[in-house]
Amino acid sequence: MNYFFSPLEQFQVLPIFSFYFDFIDFSLTNETVILVLITFFSLILFISLVKEQDTSYFIIPNRWQSIIEIIYKLILSLVTDNIKDKKNQYFFPLVFSIFFLLLSINLIGLIPYSFTLTSHLIVTLALSLSIFIGINIICVRNHGINFFSLFLPAGTSVVLAFLLVPIELISYIFKPISLSIRLFANMMAGHTLLKVIAGFAFTLMGNVGVLFLLHYIPLLILIPLFGLELGVALIQSFVFSILICIYLNDAINLH
Repeated sequence: MNYFFSPLEQFQVLPIFSFYFDFIDFSLTNETVILVLITFFSLILFISLVKEQDTSYFIIPNRWQSIIEIIYKLILSLVTDNIKDKKNQYFFPLVFSIFFLLLSINLIGLIPYSFTLTSHLIVTLALSLSIFIGINIICVRNHGINFFSLFLPAGTSVVLAFLLVPIELISYIFKPISLSIRLFANMMAGHTLLKVIAGFAFTLMGNVGVLFLLHYIPLLILIPLFGLELGVALIQSFVFSILICIYLNDAINLH
């Protein structure tokens, strides 16, 4: 099947360097390159933020420092408002790292000829499952056998328990799945729409006369859509982070 003119072409995982060892594939792909670059720059940022003596920050902040401070305050308020525990700030590094990682991945995917990692369900599902397993470990360590009270609301009668426990269990299992699908679907749909409209404009450019002039209409539509995608990249990172805080709060306080 020819994917050259397909809007889904941008989501293909393409090998840059192929290497196989027996039946194991160690190939270097465009997906791997983007992930390594984001991880590298994220580490540089985090190291610069935690240095004991840093002369790069000022009392009157510059633009870069203002952006970092805004993100810092946003995530800190997110953690303190949604995790009702005196040790809630212990989870700030986790939530901040998740937010910054997702935001970086979403934004770099808007660069032409780049690659959007979060447009693949396997990536978002692996991230959601790993975080969800960690949250369950925290809950079991804090509450032990009382962890199972998450599936039985307080004051529930024995008759209703047979109905509510399976429902609560199914909804609990589907939390990481819904978390991953929400992020994947929003990023994939937005990028597909941009590619469809850009492809339509490119097709009109290949004509003459009135049809050629009409290609400016989809090009103008792309400008607000691109701004909308920037907002979606930010909002989806924020939504993912706030849901993680809610799940952490449930694990700590057994709601």
